[in-house]
Amino acid sequence: MRGTRVAVLGAGIVGAACARELALAELEVVVVDRGGAGAATTSHGEGNILVSDKRPGPELRLAQLSRRLWPEVLAAVAERSPHAAHTAEWQPKGGIVVATTPDGARELARSAAGQRAAGVRVETLDADALADAEPYVTREHTAALSYPEDAQVQPAGAACALLGDALAAGATLYTGCEVLGAVTRGGRITGVRTRAGLLEADWFVDAAGPWSGELSGRLGAPVDVRPRRGDILVTTPLPPMVFHKVYDADYVGAVGSDAEELRTSAVVESTRGGSVLIGSSRRRVGFDDRSRPEVLSAVAAKALRLFPTLAGVPVMRAYGGFRPYVPDHLPVIGADPRLAGLWHVSGHEGAGIGLSVGSARLLRNLMLDEPTETDAAPFRVDRPAVLGAGTHTASRTR
Repeated sequence: MRGTRVAVLGAGIVGAACARELALAELEVVVVDRGGAGAATTSHGEGNILVSDKRPGPELRLAQLSRRLWPEVLAAVAERSPHAAHTAEWQPKGGIVVATTPDGARELARSAAGQRAAGVRVETLDADALADAEPYVTREHTAALSYPEDAQVQPAGAACALLGDALAAGATLYTGCEVLGAVTRGGRITGVRTRAGLLEADWFVDAAGPWSGELSGRLGAPVDVRPRRGDILVTTPLPPMVFHKVYDADYVGAVGSDAEELRTSAVVESTRGGSVLIGSSRRRVGFDDRSRPEVLSAVAAKALRLFPTLAGVPVMRAYGGFRPYVPDHLPVIGADPRLAGLWHVSGHEGAGIGLSVGSARLLRNLMLDEPTETDAAPFRVDRPAVLGAGTHTASRTR
């Protein structure tokens, strides 16, 4: 495949991971983004690399592949550029899930049983073990589980590390270059029209995250990827008080919800700089990027139930971003059956940081006709949730 030209449309962490895999496979890679590298959804995330919030099934298997690949990928990046790998801020800190109601405890036990059967490391914490692991977490809990495999990266730093490795392997990056439409010949996409001119390639990868639905529509092959907004509070730097990623058992239900209205759950974790990140919310509001005080207040209230000691802690800022949502809650990875030469890697919702390297490896396997390390069929583009009659393209309002 040497000499094959691939245009990756999107320079967030998923596009960066795809560019890296394909450049290392000696394909000629061009990365195009209408803004800056890692400047949109990626820079508005928490950096979660989780298996704990995945139910048994294809997304969990992709998460397990990604979790195995992350340290391998960062080690390979470090061999070529130690500083770049350091910017990723890899922290295999583990996660703890806490239930605060009897119903939550029962659901947590049921979920853990399925995860253990799927090969996930899950440890039950009694009250003393939870207090040792997280001294400041609420004592009003009904169950707690530890997930040692959960990890965290600094999302923009990790994206830069992946993209930098792609560029070192020969990829080219064009920013401020919006894609306007497709050029096709004989049922195949041969180029895209951009504000900077025509870009020709053999393959095109739609890795535009929440904007994948809009971009795919411009290319003439729409997929049902929609934006779902989330908001995060950031405290001032604090003495160490949160030692894992800690969230309440409601989080998994919020992730899997189809509701358009606001859903919140407590997700609390610290950063290397000492700030505590507090989430999370989910709501479908198109590309309305306004922060809502009532949403931030609801997020804070849930966090205080989990960590009462956060009361009175100063919040220095809040930010929000859009997640690429697909109605069946599975990513879209593979070739488009309607337009030869077009591939999609999107729809990861809030798991895009964690799933990026596994998704990129799967794309490379599919493109180069290599054996895949996880079953790609559940992520295929032609499934009803992606190409059904209700396929929706969100309008951009910013």
